[in-house]
Amino acid sequence: MVEHLPMSLNGSFLSEDQFMCSICLDVFTNPSSTPCGHSFCMTCISRYWDGSQVYQCPLCKKTFQKRPDLQINRTLREITDQFKSMNDGVVLGKNKKGRKAGRGAFIQEFKKKFPKSSSKENTQDLGDSILPLLSPVTAPMASSVPDTAVVGSPNTSLHPPSLYPRSLSNGRRRFTLSGAASSQHIPLCETHLRGLMLYCRSDQMCICPECEIEDHNDHDTVSVETEWMETKTQLRNSEEEIQEMIRVRTKKIDEIKTSVTEVEMAVERETSGSVRLYSTLVSAIERSQAELMEVMEISRRAARNHADAMIRQLEWEIEDLKQRESALAELAQSDDHIHCVKTFPDLSTPPVTKDWSGVSLNSDLGTATVYRSLSAMMEKFQEDLKDVVENGFPATGLGNNPVLSQSRAKKIQEYALDVTLDTNTAHPRLVLSEDLKTVWCVDRHHHVPESPERFDRVVCVLGREAISSGKHYWEVEVNGKTDWDLGVARHSVNRKGKIDYTPNNGFWFLSLRDKNKYAFRSEPYTDFQLNTRPHKIGIFVDYEKGEVSFFNVDAKVHIYSFHDVFTENLYPFFSPCTNKSGKNEMPLIITRVNMTH
Repeated sequence: MVEHLPMSLNGSFLSEDQFMCSICLDVFTNPSSTPCGHSFCMTCISRYWDGSQVYQCPLCKKTFQKRPDLQINRTLREITDQFKSMNDGVVLGKNKKGRKAGRGAFIQEFKKKFPKSSSKENTQDLGDSILPLLSPVTAPMASSVPDTAVVGSPNTSLHPPSLYPRSLSNGRRRFTLSGAASSQHIPLCETHLRGLMLYCRSDQMCICPECEIEDHNDHDTVSVETEWMETKTQLRNSEEEIQEMIRVRTKKIDEIKTSVTEVEMAVERETSGSVRLYSTLVSAIERSQAELMEVMEISRRAARNHADAMIRQLEWEIEDLKQRESALAELAQSDDHIHCVKTFPDLSTPPVTKDWSGVSLNSDLGTATVYRSLSAMMEKFQEDLKDVVENGFPATGLGNNPVLSQSRAKKIQEYALDVTLDTNTAHPRLVLSEDLKTVWCVDRHHHVPESPERFDRVVCVLGREAISSGKHYWEVEVNGKTDWDLGVARHSVNRKGKIDYTPNNGFWFLSLRDKNKYAFRSEPYTDFQLNTRPHKIGIFVDYEKGEVSFFNVDAKVHIYSFHDVFTENLYPFFSPCTNKSGKNEMPLIITRVNMTH
C-alpha cells in the first residue's frame, strides 16, 4: 500500500500552465479575472484593452459592453506567490526542466527512504517521516481531505494536517479502521486514530474505545447509535417547536408589512388631504386679500372723486363771492349817487350758496364685508380642522376604496382628449407611427433635426395638445412592457441633459420598472404595489383643481392622484423607456376611449 503514495503525491502537484498569463506567457503578476472567468496579469490585460473601442476576452473572445472594472484576485495572487516561493524544483518553477528534475529527485528520495513493504511498522515510519519532505503546497491540499481518510489506503490521500501533530508526534499506538467501520465513513479520534463509535453522556462527547479506557472509564457511555435512537424521539418535538417559531415570525413579518402598507397609505391620504385643506385655506386667504385690496382701492377712488367734486363747487362759490366783493368795492368808490342807490340792494344780498357746515368726506372703506366673509371662512376651516383631528382625512388615496363607480368612470370619460404625439419633441431613438398614436424605442439614434423642443438624453416624447384649462382624459395601452413613464409635463421643462422628474421641475407622472415596480414621481419617490397589473392606463387632468389622476382602465381602479397648482400649459408625457435588448420592445399606444355603459 505504501507503494501508491509517491504517485499520489507526485500527481497532486499543479502544473506551471495553470498559473501562466496567456498574454505575457509568464507566471501571473497581480492576477485579475475578467467577467467571463479567465485570469491575466493586471498590467497585461490593461495594456491589451488600452485604446480599444471594443473590449474582448483574449481567450474566449467574449465582448463586454463597457470596459470591466478589474480588481486584483487576491486569492489567486496568494496561491501564485506561494508557488513562486517554493524551491528545490518540487513545486512550480520558471522552467519545466527544473520542475521535472526536482520532482524526480523528490520521488527518488522517497523510494530510497521507504522500500516496498506492507508492514504496520513501515506504515508508521511513513507517517513519521514524510512530513519533512512535504513542501508548503501540500498543506492546503491535505487540509481538504475528508475526515474518513485512512493511512495507507490506495484510494485516499493523507489525513488532514491537523491530525499529524498529535497522532505522529507521540509514542501511542496508532489504530486504523477496517471492514464495516471503514465503509461507514466513521470519523477518527484525533488522538488514537480509531473510530468515534461511543458517546460519553457524562461529558457529552463522542469518543473511541481507547478514549473510554483511558479517560472515561467510570463515565456513563453508550454506543453512538443507541444515543442517537434515544435522541431521535425528541427530533419531532424540536421540529414542531421550530416550525411554530417560524410560523410566529412569518406571521409577524406579514403584520409588519401590512403595517408599513397602512402607514404608506396613511401618509398618502394625509398628504393629499392636507394639501387640499391648506390649499383651500391659502386660496381663500389670497382671494380675500385680493378682494380687500380691490374694495379699498374702490373706496379710495370714490373718496378722491367726491373730494374733487366738492372742491370744484367750493371754488366756484368762492369765485362768485370774490366777484360780489369786487363790485361792492367799486360801488363804494363811485360818485354816481343815483347809480349807487339803485345798484346796492342787489349787491348787498349774499348769493345763493350751499350750506357746507354738515358736509364731510366719507372715510368708511367698505372692508367690513370682506372681513366678515374671511371670518366665516376661517370658522369653516377650523371646523374642518377639528374634524380632521377627531376623524382623520377621508379615504381617497391608493388602496382606500379605489374602485370607480360606473357613473364616475363614465363622467371622467366624457372629457376624452384626442391626443397625438409631437415629433419635434421625440428623442432620436424613438419611432412614431404615421398616425402619431404609437411610440417605441430602437437601439440606434435616427437622424432628426435638432431643436430646443427635442429631448436629447431621456427617451420620451410630448403630446401636441396643450392643456391650459378644463378637464381632459386619455388612455394608453402598456400591455407587455416592463418599463414606462406616463403623465403630464409643463411647457417650460428642461429638455436637455439629465432631468430630475419631480413635480417641482414640472413633471407629474407614474412609472413602472422591472415589470412590477411601480412608483409615483413625488418628492421623495414613493414605491407601491398593484394587486392587478394594468394593461391600459387612464390619465385625467383637472387644470383648475390642480389634479392629475391615474387609473387602471380594465379594472376600473383609481391608482393615484397628484394635487398641485398649475400656472402654465401642460402637455401629455410619454416614455416607452429603452428596449432592454428586446425585453421592453413593446410600444406605448394611445387608444380610443370607449365609453362605459
